[in-house]
Amino acid sequence: MTLETDKIILRVAEVMINELKLEDVTPDTFDPDVDLIDEVGIDSMDLATVALVLQDEYGIRIDEDDYPKLTTVRYIAEYIEKKINIIKFKKIKNPHFYIIQAVRVHYR
Repeated sequence: MTLETDKIILRVAEVMINELKLEDVTPDTFDPDVDLIDEVGIDSMDLATVALVLQDEYGIRIDEDDYPKLTTVRYIAEYIEKKINIIKFKKIKNPHFYIIQAVRVHYR
């Protein structure tokens, strides 16, 4: 696990707590390995809400088909980190990446 993953874990936990109004837990005390569906009781609508916030914050797309895999804060953080790394790789490989992304965002 990297320092970046640790930061993302804390941020995902913070978003979960804020968006879902979870009580008696802080980002530091939120167990990143707890099953969000079975143990916390998060449903698909809750996950979609959190995913939208995280997509905006990190500039990534979380595919709805991947939601069933995102069962813990750690899995979500690792998923986000992979998506960020893919974007970084594309930027290196394609110098026109920024223009392409701007056009995609503009025409969504």
